[in-house]
Amino acid sequence: MKYVFKHKLIGLCVLIFFYTSHTAAQSDNFETNLVYAQNKQPSQYIILDSLFKPYKYEDVKMNRLLKMSKDISWNEGASYALNSLGVKQRDLSNYDRSLQLHEEAVTYAEKAESNELKIMSLNMIGVVYRRMDVVKLALDYHTEALKIAYSVTEPSQSVTHSIAISQNSIGNIYLALKQYDLALEQFNKSLKIEKQANNRLGLAINHHNIGYAQEELGHLDKALSNYEISLNYNNSIDSEIGRVICFNSIGGIYLKQGNYKDAKPIILKALEKALNIDDQYYISASYLNLGQLETETDQLVAAEKHLKKALNIATSYNLKSTVAESSKLLSVVNQKNQNFKTALKYYKDAVDIENTILTEQNLQYVNDIAVEYENENKNNQIKALAIENEAVRLRLERNKQILLYTSLLLGALGIALFIIHRTKALKRDKHILTLEQDMLRSQMNPHFIFNSLNSIKLYIINNDKTNAVYYLNKFSKLIRKILMASKEKETSLADELETMKLYMNIENIRFDNEIDFNIKVDPIINTEITKIPSLVLQPFLENSLWHGLSSKSDNKKIDLIVSKNTPDYITVEIIDNGIGRLASKKINDNKRLERNSVGIDITKARLANFSESYQNSYTLAIEDLYDDQTPSGTKIILQIPIKLKNQMIS
Repeated sequence: MKYVFKHKLIGLCVLIFFYTSHTAAQSDNFETNLVYAQNKQPSQYIILDSLFKPYKYEDVKMNRLLKMSKDISWNEGASYALNSLGVKQRDLSNYDRSLQLHEEAVTYAEKAESNELKIMSLNMIGVVYRRMDVVKLALDYHTEALKIAYSVTEPSQSVTHSIAISQNSIGNIYLALKQYDLALEQFNKSLKIEKQANNRLGLAINHHNIGYAQEELGHLDKALSNYEISLNYNNSIDSEIGRVICFNSIGGIYLKQGNYKDAKPIILKALEKALNIDDQYYISASYLNLGQLETETDQLVAAEKHLKKALNIATSYNLKSTVAESSKLLSVVNQKNQNFKTALKYYKDAVDIENTILTEQNLQYVNDIAVEYENENKNNQIKALAIENEAVRLRLERNKQILLYTSLLLGALGIALFIIHRTKALKRDKHILTLEQDMLRSQMNPHFIFNSLNSIKLYIINNDKTNAVYYLNKFSKLIRKILMASKEKETSLADELETMKLYMNIENIRFDNEIDFNIKVDPIINTEITKIPSLVLQPFLENSLWHGLSSKSDNKKIDLIVSKNTPDYITVEIIDNGIGRLASKKINDNKRLERNSVGIDITKARLANFSESYQNSYTLAIEDLYDDQTPSGTKIILQIPIKLKNQMIS
């Protein structure tokens, strides 16, 4: 397979060089390129783009390419032309026509069996829906594009770029839902890909979006800096639309800073350029900014005129966010003019529009998709570990055979010693991989996820939005921390304690927040540099919850105490005031529940493996607590080594 792929790759490089050389010599000759494409019918996107990129936004030429492609059943050419025409219609704010063209492009990409073109077409549909503030459909199309892109074994440059587009667009959806921290995560992922590809357009877009999120978080100086970086990139690629966007955003920052003198010329410049390129989306945004400036400076007649222009354009093209913002500002203008009835009507219109975008259903939908996507990634990790485990097994078998053959030369004694040494090493590797698989599976406890989401759902049903959003944020943060921790064998004590606090917060919902959970850390311990196995405390806390406290009626308490009594260990004590191990065993024997014990067995094995790099091994003790011969709880005493084997004794 490698030999075949290598020769295919060489052939592709020669073909790309041949096409690039040809189009460089004929770059201004569309007719020649069209005839050449008709004869060769290239399937790779990089070749298609090298032939027709200069003409992508010329409707007549793209329609000629589309007709020729359909006539000769060249599906790749048809998909490319349809996407180019769709982008042009989108930039003219003809969203319905744009959607039709991109959906037809998907059909031709599927006929061509081209993942590259299908991913691009799906992303383009998502962008159109995002412009229209149709959150669910936008997210669905971008997520589908991402799934296909991540399934490609050896992604091309265009597929990698499509991943960046998907992440950027999902970030924009988070912006519309006012989830600014989540948006920043997506934009930074996209920015990293664009930096590696040195794609100045992508860098301009992501820096601008990062600036917008920072502006909404109140970091105006950081936002302004990112807007100026974006403007520099747009100037370097001579993007007029990019300049319009940046001018509007920089003007918006000046407005928030009360710097009306500098705001006015840059907003007027943005409006002038928007009118020249005839993009209704940005024309409405420019009128909105100008109207806001005039409202702030009490030029109420001019403000009302420009805000109504923004509102009319936004209403005509179904730009919901702009409709809401212009209605709010018109409410302010009418309030200043003491037209209170009209002001109230505009304000109610704005609220109604915002509610169609920012709803609990949309927020829940986005978070559900995020959790589903991250769970899918985790399943892929488990599969990868299983494949690696099988590879270790195969290497073990191969080494046994090699050792058997070399025994004829080295002698029975030497061969026996070598076999023992290699077998132990490979078994240890296999054991480590098995532990990591078991750890991943035990973390993905479907009952915990299902029950937690059900608990949060009750807050939503009861219209307790504050608690619903509060616990939903904590739940998503916990899931992300678990996913991140699963990639590392060890973590800092500070991160572990923070994760356990999140875990207990979520579990406490199901106990009606009756559990008093406290963490106490000895001040002499530097929690940032102290390392322990990741998620090692969770099984013990889970044991305390469901074996110690779940059957208790009230006064439920768990204390987690971290101390350092010797220079070689840190001591972690988990103390609960539950029903005790004897009573818990009787209950669990009736239920035949064994999951927690399995989880603790895995944790012991991980602790043993972790301790191999240290001078001492871990110790674990469990004490039953009594109050006048009556069971009053359980104490777990875990000593984790902190002095490495190669560490010098001071």
